[in-house]
Amino acid sequence: MTHTNNKVVKPGSTIGILGGGQLGRMIALAGRAMGYRFVTMDPTEDAPCGQTADRQIVANYDDVEAAMQLASVSDVISYEFENVDAQVAEVLESQAYVPQGSRLLRVTQNRIREKTAIREIGIPVAPFHVVASLEDLQKAVRELGLPAVMKTATGGYDGKGQWVIKSESELAEAYETLAKAGTELIVEQFVPFQLELSVIAARNPSGELAVFPTAENVHQDNILHLSIVPARVSEDVKVRAEAIARTIVEKLDVIGLIAVEMFLTADGELYVNELAPRPHNSGHYTMDACVTSQFEQHVRAVCNLPLGSTQLLSPVVMVNILGEHLQPVLDGIDRLPSSAKLHLYGKAESKVKRKMGHINVLAPTVEEALATIEQLQIWTKNTEVQS
Repeated sequence: MTHTNNKVVKPGSTIGILGGGQLGRMIALAGRAMGYRFVTMDPTEDAPCGQTADRQIVANYDDVEAAMQLASVSDVISYEFENVDAQVAEVLESQAYVPQGSRLLRVTQNRIREKTAIREIGIPVAPFHVVASLEDLQKAVRELGLPAVMKTATGGYDGKGQWVIKSESELAEAYETLAKAGTELIVEQFVPFQLELSVIAARNPSGELAVFPTAENVHQDNILHLSIVPARVSEDVKVRAEAIARTIVEKLDVIGLIAVEMFLTADGELYVNELAPRPHNSGHYTMDACVTSQFEQHVRAVCNLPLGSTQLLSPVVMVNILGEHLQPVLDGIDRLPSSAKLHLYGKAESKVKRKMGHINVLAPTVEEALATIEQLQIWTKNTEVQS
């Protein structure tokens, strides 16, 4: 399906960004290089995106009046994280050009809607049940087996709002803890995966579609630690992962960027775990290793420009810099290899487990990049680097 509104938003125009975090910052940096202006709306003064935008409107995400102000100064509006108030997005749609729309936002904000939508288009997801009581949970676990993963349907990221249930003795505590969030709960069968993969795809209103190379992701404490590209999997797996991303983009009528996170099992099956309708942490490698970065691609897509080449120019490993890594990175900046590209997000406060930046290590092979990361010894105290 192509969109009837094939409006092209040319450089010189103003892009409004709902949300002022690091993704917005990097969208603005890429877009400014192309000649666009930016206005961001975020409740935190001097937010990461606010530092790189022409202007920041300091307001909460559910502030309709501030959103209308954003609409009045923007030629096109995008969002940089999916917990933006969907009602505000709907209001904006009536007052401004929001090519991504609010429908996909509503789907991806709720795990139940998201998994149902993926399953309905014939893409495998882990079997799941919606639970509204401890009795529901006990019944679901009997059907799905243990271990199982219980999650809040809304909110929750980097492992928050979820509980891996390993025994029946945990059921009452797990239910009581997550039910406090006051949202629906979902229980999924635990997928015994070998690897986690992600694919980032883009589509513009004219219907042009582009897919970035598959990334292999290593998590530590439920937070992304490394993205390894090319992923160390067979060509067949990469082709199938990229085909799944294409199907999701087309069937869910995606405009802009979407990240598709997947599990790969020992027998080669792929299950979609999660969608993010925006640039994604696992796509940061594209900033230095691809012809077009995910952030430039996002700008191109929402502005309906032709999409850029997603060709990989070099093997690369992206490593996240969390709060506990920031000072060691700064202290050891003279030891970073010349092919390591440092990106910091300008956050005011450094906290443990908070994403403060990332480094893309380019090398002739991913093994050499991983060895370089290990040699720096910045992450070895906190995590075990897999190679």
